Amino acid sequence: MSEPTALRTSHRRRALIAVCLTAAAMPLTFTGTAMILPIIGRELGASAIEIAWVTNAFMLTFGSTLMVMGAIADGSGRRRLFLIGSVAFALVSLMLMFTSDMVIFDWLRAAQGLAAAATLSGGMAALAQLFDGPARLRAFSLIGTSFGAGLSLGPMISGVMAEAFGWHSVFMPVVALAGMAWLIGAHAMGESRNPKAAGLDWPGALSFTAALALFTYAILSVPEHGWSSATAVMPLLAAALLGAGFVWIEHSVRQPILDLSLFRYPRFVGVQLLAAAPAYGFVVLLILLPMRFVGIERMPEVTTGLMMMALSAPLLILPVLSGQLTRWWPPATLCASGLGLTAVGLAGLAMLPLTAPAWATALTMLVIGTGISLPWGLMDGLAVSVVPRERAGMAAGIFSTMRVAGEGVALAVVGAMLSTLIVVSMPDSEGVTTAANLLAVGNLEAARSALPDVDTAELVAHYGYAFSRLLWILAAITLTTAVVLLLTLGRGESGESLDRA
Repeated sequence: MSEPTALRTSHRRRALIAVCLTAAAMPLTFTGTAMILPIIGRELGASAIEIAWVTNAFMLTFGSTLMVMGAIADGSGRRRLFLIGSVAFALVSLMLMFTSDMVIFDWLRAAQGLAAAATLSGGMAALAQLFDGPARLRAFSLIGTSFGAGLSLGPMISGVMAEAFGWHSVFMPVVALAGMAWLIGAHAMGESRNPKAAGLDWPGALSFTAALALFTYAILSVPEHGWSSATAVMPLLAAALLGAGFVWIEHSVRQPILDLSLFRYPRFVGVQLLAAAPAYGFVVLLILLPMRFVGIERMPEVTTGLMMMALSAPLLILPVLSGQLTRWWPPATLCASGLGLTAVGLAGLAMLPLTAPAWATALTMLVIGTGISLPWGLMDGLAVSVVPRERAGMAAGIFSTMRVAGEGVALAVVGAMLSTLIVVSMPDSEGVTTAANLLAVGNLEAARSALPDVDTAELVAHYGYAFSRLLWILAAITLTTAVVLLLTLGRGESGESLDRA
């Protein structure tokens, strides 16, 4: 290998390391924050909706701006966007460590989501220019593995940090990883851009983001104000109008941010459903279970982190195995089987009371994590394989947006469902709605204060009943998704070219 070739190879590897570091950091902002939500609620006196926005603000800005950031990366420079995004990601995470005002905390979480979208879009676009063919596949597989490592180890690392140094410290590993990524990327990445990149579809981008924001806000308002309140109805109507406007814009502009013609491929539609499937069967549990363990069951943070590894540890190994299994079974069969196994795990967890032994709870969580790992390792490849090759880039962008935005919507919807189920299980009285909303986010003390005539054991019992019913609903959604995927993704898998899906 000549010296220039060796130098280029070294730069590519270091650029890949930089992106992998940010890929590992992003799940820490998600699972790590989930570990401390009950503590934040108690120490800062936060309302239920303020606690909900801690997660949803990040997911909303992250998911709704991924396509926009991808277009900016192509036009303004992929290295530039990665470096701006990673330094912003580190700085905002650092600011979160020193923030104790709940409103400012939520706004910083929204800024953190924007920075994450810029970092991921810029980094992935830069790597796509550095690697080709099988090397590109291996590189992107390593990014997926890094994301899985962050997701798997995040709860345990955050639990240890929170118990040893306080809840603010859970952002310290994020700052360190993002800072290292910036240092390595600044020296290893060369600049690249698309000289043919057209101007950004701002009307489409703004209407999409506004519709998603208003929809999320409306769903988060439902537990406190009800479905019939103007606080929920008006944003929902506005979101519907903006959504219709977005579709009209994308049909009208020359360079749409979302090419709607891709949805004429049945298997592409199936892939978008697959993108959202883990949100209801797995991702929401990354938030709900730590709030339950820490806030309701009073489990120590370190123990909670170890419990959560039963749910996420399979992502370290099984996604790679699922890729190997495609030699013998079609991807649609593997994806549907994995979701079916996830539904079984959800049903098993629904049947366990809150007082069940920890090993039994961990076992059902392991089943859920094992099931979701099978489609997890195949989703990104399917996203670009079910459309013509020349449209693979936009297909990947749409898939990432559907996945992240879908997770944000799922968190809002499932949180509202849990609050509603708790209200339904309790006798109607003053303060019930407030108590239910606080129970849903793991703030047992505040819920007890809202209903002083109800003892703690009774509140926990109502929570356990509602949580069990919610898990049955999630199991039904996941199982239905598995069947639909088998019918849509299974089309043309018997040797037919994926490009003619």
